[in-house]
Amino acid sequence: MGTKKSLVSRREGAEYDEEEVSHVPLKAILLADSFASNFRPITLERPKVLLPLVNVPMIDYTLAWLQSEDVEQVFVFCCAHSDQLISYLETSKWFTQPNFLVKIIKSTTALTVWDALRTINYENVIHEDFVLVSGDTVSNMPLSNVIKEHKDRRKKDSNVLMTMVIKQSKPSPVTHQSRFGTDELLMAIDPCTRQLFYYQENTTHSEEFISPDKAFLTDNHSMCVNNDKQVCYIDICSEEVLRLFDENFDYQHLRPDFVRDLVKGSLLDDIMSYKIFTYEIPSSYAARIDNFRSYDTISKDIIQRWTYPYVPDVQFHRNSATKHERCGIYRASDIDQSRSAEVGPFTVIGNGTKIGNTSKISNSVVGESCSIGSNVSIDGCYIWNNVTIEDGCQLKHAIVCDGVVLKSGSVLEPGVVLSIKVIIGRNVLVPAYSKVSLLQQPTKVDSDEELEYADSSSSITYNPSSSEKLDMVSKDLKTEMMESQLCTASEVGSDGAGFIWSIPEGSLEGEWRHSVAPIPPEKLSEISQRINAELYINQDRSIVPASGELEPDSISDVSDDTDSDKDMNAFFEKEVDLTFRRAVHENTDDDTVIFLLNQIRMPLLLHAEDCASALFYSMMKLALDTPHSSHNELLRNVSSVIKKWKNVLKTFMKTIDQQFEVILKFEEMCSESMKEYSRIFVEILHLLYEKDLILEDAVIRWAIEKEGADESDKVFVKKAEVFIQWLKEASEADDDEDEDDDD
Repeated sequence: MGTKKSLVSRREGAEYDEEEVSHVPLKAILLADSFASNFRPITLERPKVLLPLVNVPMIDYTLAWLQSEDVEQVFVFCCAHSDQLISYLETSKWFTQPNFLVKIIKSTTALTVWDALRTINYENVIHEDFVLVSGDTVSNMPLSNVIKEHKDRRKKDSNVLMTMVIKQSKPSPVTHQSRFGTDELLMAIDPCTRQLFYYQENTTHSEEFISPDKAFLTDNHSMCVNNDKQVCYIDICSEEVLRLFDENFDYQHLRPDFVRDLVKGSLLDDIMSYKIFTYEIPSSYAARIDNFRSYDTISKDIIQRWTYPYVPDVQFHRNSATKHERCGIYRASDIDQSRSAEVGPFTVIGNGTKIGNTSKISNSVVGESCSIGSNVSIDGCYIWNNVTIEDGCQLKHAIVCDGVVLKSGSVLEPGVVLSIKVIIGRNVLVPAYSKVSLLQQPTKVDSDEELEYADSSSSITYNPSSSEKLDMVSKDLKTEMMESQLCTASEVGSDGAGFIWSIPEGSLEGEWRHSVAPIPPEKLSEISQRINAELYINQDRSIVPASGELEPDSISDVSDDTDSDKDMNAFFEKEVDLTFRRAVHENTDDDTVIFLLNQIRMPLLLHAEDCASALFYSMMKLALDTPHSSHNELLRNVSSVIKKWKNVLKTFMKTIDQQFEVILKFEEMCSESMKEYSRIFVEILHLLYEKDLILEDAVIRWAIEKEGADESDKVFVKKAEVFIQWLKEASEADDDEDEDDDD
């Protein structure tokens, strides 16, 4: 026995030594370019990852997290304003950290993620699984578990390509976007293996219905379709990802192209059946700053400490130490605050900032070395470094960049963005959602694949390879700006400097949706109506027969109209059913459900009876889907659903005509889609009468309408003969009583 123990011990020691010798450092690719223009005009002058997020450059959050998770080598890919980023990193601590190598891979031509990953592949620095992350990501999630899951799958199946980190994030039922301002995302995931089978970004409400391949349904027991998940832009990838991007020119973007197409390939292609899996984090934090709304949301999450230890009072890089006080207030030690000034909850005040008499600041972040005058009101704003705000200014839900000057009495309405070094003149009101920059707005419409630096269509052209300091604009720029600024002085005042960018036609809704300002309540209804109207129009135009061929020209206009009506009704019923199911799941109050159903109905110019019929169908479907073993239990299910949602249904069936249409719908359901109800048709009809959802006049009218019908159409009328006769007699008795009262 002793010999065996010694042998086992020696073998275990040998394996341990081999692991030590063959240690492979964990590597990460950090994409420092967003390849989008969501932060213009600011990113025409500065790389997005260097923009301050609660007074710390975005990239520092990402690098600090990677270092804490034992990533040993980080390859930072940069293109736009690359010299600014390189200069920053070289003077930071990141180049001097032990066991943490940061290497920069620079490109001057990359316009997409495809370009970036191809460039990295040419560098030949990745030969094993790696972490892929965006440089504007904030996270405190542990990486060890997801990496282990990914590696374990890879050992069993070499076709495992990627594991995507996701997190639950319920979209708004009105705007269909997450709290981070991103559109609803539709994913189909195997609940057991977590394999991803369907992926669609920027889904419209009508696209939330998928038809998986029959082969998939045969091979898999279940699939969970989710619209309440959010990608965190953190992926564990095999090195094969880089090769696929190098070989395929169609993959311009990682998720909209690469992930979507690879998922489809896993279902349809037996030869290259690559697989993508998901890893859902239950409680840790992970989110990407994609637009101004997510900038606002993530800033609030940092202030409320969801991102701990990456919070204002913990020094994790060059961020200045602040003191955490009650109500989420963070104050640096060397600020100069007047005794009569008020700093409200969830506010951060940076080093060297001065705040004058009777000024009020709340729900805001103020950077370093700012000067705030007297009687200033700041609410829900992000004030960066070296900003001057003179007396009497009012700011609400705005972003004010480095070096901006607001002259006395100026007002910023919600959603305003003032780019670097802008000057707003005295008593000037900057309208809501305005973007102001020292650079003129490009005269051509830019795509989302353009580098984020000024081009030839702007008044000032930046050379992306020139070296610039982060805290100043060059003297040449100021000189060059002077002449062109005179002709636009009226926009920001005679003593101001800057161009107010116009909002392109049709883009105002995007400003509301993605701004740091909350969407005004009066706009929510307007947004919802527009979205639903556009959804139907787009769906109607894209209808193609299952064969993939267009309808022949010989089909008559009458047939086209009929098909269009059927398509509209089918779309509307699906929309109502989806909304109702979500209301059931979230226990939404009656008024909100009524509001949401009207937002679906009105843009399509449908009537209340159409909504009543569709809602009744959804309610009966819910009762039918609820487990039951007999018709009596099914009837109890129906009674329970009607009791819960009676007030909502009654809103849309107040008249006899509306009630009559619901009876016809119920009759149709019992004959076609829900035949199980045919056995208890009369009982449910009586239940609707008892609950005051239908009146006797509606039932009697239905019976009269059926008198001249074919026998096949009288099946349910005959079943209800006793009930109908009872209603007639009751009605006649009521009439007799009324006549007696008159006498």
